[in-house]
Amino acid sequence: MQRRKFIKGATLASFAGVIGAEIVYGLKMPSGYVPLALQEPDPFKMFDKNTEMVVLNDKPWNMEARAHLLDDKVTPNEAIFIRNNGLVPEGIDAANWTLTIDGESVRQEKTYTLEELKSKFKHHTYQLTLECGGNGRSEFDPPAKGNQWTVGAVYCAEWTGVRLRDVLEDVGIKDDAVYFGYHAADIHLSRDPKKEPISRGAPMAKAMQDETLLAFKMNGKDIPLVHGYPLRVIAGGWPASVSGKWLQRISIRNIVHDGTKMTGSAYRVPCKPVAPGEKVADEDMCIIESMPVKSLITYPKSGATLAKGKKLAIRGHAWAGELEVAKMEYSIDFGATWKTCKLEKPVNRLAWQHFSAEVDFPQEGYYEVWAKATDSKGVSQPMLLPGWNPKGYLNNACHRIAVKIV
Repeated sequence: MQRRKFIKGATLASFAGVIGAEIVYGLKMPSGYVPLALQEPDPFKMFDKNTEMVVLNDKPWNMEARAHLLDDKVTPNEAIFIRNNGLVPEGIDAANWTLTIDGESVRQEKTYTLEELKSKFKHHTYQLTLECGGNGRSEFDPPAKGNQWTVGAVYCAEWTGVRLRDVLEDVGIKDDAVYFGYHAADIHLSRDPKKEPISRGAPMAKAMQDETLLAFKMNGKDIPLVHGYPLRVIAGGWPASVSGKWLQRISIRNIVHDGTKMTGSAYRVPCKPVAPGEKVADEDMCIIESMPVKSLITYPKSGATLAKGKKLAIRGHAWAGELEVAKMEYSIDFGATWKTCKLEKPVNRLAWQHFSAEVDFPQEGYYEVWAKATDSKGVSQPMLLPGWNPKGYLNNACHRIAVKIV
């Protein structure tokens, strides 16, 4: 609104002041015209996203899907959430792109071109679930700082690439290796080239899993720029921040990686439960690894109306970090009783699973359909908000939709 007010009352001189240069033929501009340099960008066109996506931030860009946009078994680009920490890199030259593997725990530093990675190592394709650690943050009370994600910062796409393990074995890793950290081409918001917007990683056990990829294709095509073109780490089942975009370097560490957003309270939760609003010392925070069990009703939209006597077909997805979902249930009486859904097995490890059910309603009126997943260790989603934490991470409360029977 402030931007629009400025533009509406702006003079030619003020336009030039914001642009930082004289508008040479400014006097010839049509009345009411706004120079392209000052027009608000259209993220839906820029990133090829569904216009029902919700923009949470534009510096950096962060967008989430609405639940019903995630109905596909394999999420299309148009519904994949965007979570950036810096500015999207410009002028990427894939033909000359390289990846360097270095760090205290490599036997030799080695650099590969993108073409060498593609030609030297076997390609693998997996459906892998990525979820922002802060998905569901908007429900926390007291509020937690950060993008106020609701339920749409999750997706499961099909990724193709080479196994990180295969590349590391080619380089040679020392016995003291503890962690890997990624380094990327995105630009810090300050535009200071010495600062990294984000540089996270994971223990070597995660690096060596079959499904941890150096990916160059998403859903059978080149990865879209905003999602990490031309090369990205994919580490399914862990916070999506571990899956670094625009990958240029991987460091193999003999310590827990200490890059940007690996220290302090970033992507960490209290090691022990705390009271809502309680301050927690950095040393009492533990790094998030496998994401908790969770599910999402993707059909129908919340607010559906159904005629009395008809059954409502519901469907959605469930996932459980490193684990498998063992059981899926729904409730129409606010969790007093539960009925079993049909649950499909995952296509591969770390892919989300699809569920469906036909729901009967006893009479006219307002209902809520709640969904609850249980993982292979017997842990179920909480019905309401789980334990509070300062950064608003890991909200895996039951997803709910409203239904009216008339």
